[in-house]
Order: sequence, then C-alpha cells, then structure tokens
Amino acid sequence: MEWVADSIGGAIRSVQALHDDQGPWRVGVDVRGRERHFVLRSLTPRIDAALIATGAAALEVAEVHGVWAPRLVAKDLDRCVTLETVASGNTTWPRTLPVARLRAADAALARVHAIRLEPSPHLPLRIRPIAVDDFARDRRLGNLPTTPLLRQADELIRSLPQPQGETVFVHGDVWPGNLTSTCTLIDWKTAGVGNPGVDLGELRKQIAIAYGATAPHIVEAWESASGRPATDIPYWDAVAALNTPTTLYNPEATARRDAFLRAALSQL
Repeated sequence: MEWVADSIGGAIRSVQALHDDQGPWRVGVDVRGRERHFVLRSLTPRIDAALIATGAAALEVAEVHGVWAPRLVAKDLDRCVTLETVASGNTTWPRTLPVARLRAADAALARVHAIRLEPSPHLPLRIRPIAVDDFARDRRLGNLPTTPLLRQADELIRSLPQPQGETVFVHGDVWPGNLTSTCTLIDWKTAGVGNPGVDLGELRKQIAIAYGATAPHIVEAWESASGRPATDIPYWDAVAALNTPTTLYNPEATARRDAFLRAALSQL
C-alpha cells in the first residue's frame, strides 16, 4: 500500500479484493481531494511473478497500439507489483446471446491481432489459451480422469501439424468475464504471441458453454473487422476444448463442451 500511495502521490482510502479474498485489489486513492480507483496486482496463490510481468508487458503493448485495455500506471517487477487503471463498463453478460456485443468484442480482438509480434521473455509463444493450464497433458499423465472423446481429440490434435504463420499479439484468456460491456479487454496475465485462433477458439468455446450456441458470429465479425480470413478454426476449437477440466462446473456445461468438441472433430 505504501508503494501504491507513493506511485500515485495520494493517501489510500479503500481496498477491495476482486477475487474472493485474494488479489487483484481495487484500491481507492485520495488524489488532491478526489478519490480515484486503480487495480493493484501482486503475488497470490494463483498468480506468480511471471504472470505479473506478462500482464505489465501486455498492457504496455496495448497502450502503444491503442488497444481497448486498462492502462499501466506503475510497475515494480522486483516487488512483483503493478498498478493499472480501472476499465469502464461491467463484465455481466445477459442470459441470451448478445450478438451485437459479441460482434463489437470481435472488432476489439481484431485490433489486438493486427499487432505482429515475435516472442519475448514476458510475452512468450502461446499454443493454447490459458497457457498456465495444460489439462490435456494432465490427463495423459494420469493426473486427471479422461473420457473416450477427450482421449480421441487429444490423439488427433497431437497427430496434426500445428498451424504456422505470422505470430501476433494474443490476449490468451478471452471469455465474457474478461470482456467488459464497453468491449475493453481486461486481465492480460496469460497474454503472449501466437495464432489468432488461440483467442478465437477460446471465445467460441466459452460462448458455446455459456449459451449452448456455436456462435458463427465470432468468426464472421472477426473476419469483417480484420479484413482477412480466420484459418484452422476447428483445430483451435479443439485445442480450447481440450484445455478444460474433464468435468466442468455442472453436467450441462460439460455436455456443451463435449458437443463443441465433437463439432470441431467432425471438421478435422
């Protein structure tokens, strides 16, 4: 908190945990008589130093290129702390699929994917979404149970060559909880560089699980905004589906994930 106060030049007025009782934290700071709010990120049981550094590097790239994202206010990677602005809007999505909002989100993603980057220490190559997890590997090692469908899909994906091409900036964890109502992308701790399909497959999977819809709008809107075709979508759909726990938070979600995966396999 002393570091926050020194970085902003004001007194701390409030602190609110944004993930249960852990960070990140929303911090209110009195700046010349006005309370301003920021998001403080630091080490937690879920977040290590590498994720803090990646989040900071990603926000720096986002600002240079005008991506809709929070702005990095301060960082101290030796202390593993960063401070960023609070994104406008909210992350609550309606019960029915909001096609217009989804199209706007894809336009925001297309702007991210227009940035061509090579891998770097804090923005490494990503070959799957949420790269800190590898549920497919965990199943192969026997650390998680598996199913015939998940085993078949894993074997097929491993037998195929990984799609090649230019590497671009990717968010790495695109789901409704990281897309505000103003189409601002938040939580960049698993960002990096890779194929746009890393993000497109993850968003398609998340929409399929949340709404039971295949969401063709995602690909169409992205292609319209980016001016180029989206390639290897079934491959990236399967990769995203494989990087989930064997059993999701309820039977319906698991069934929807499996249906999404079967649809991808039928096209591969």
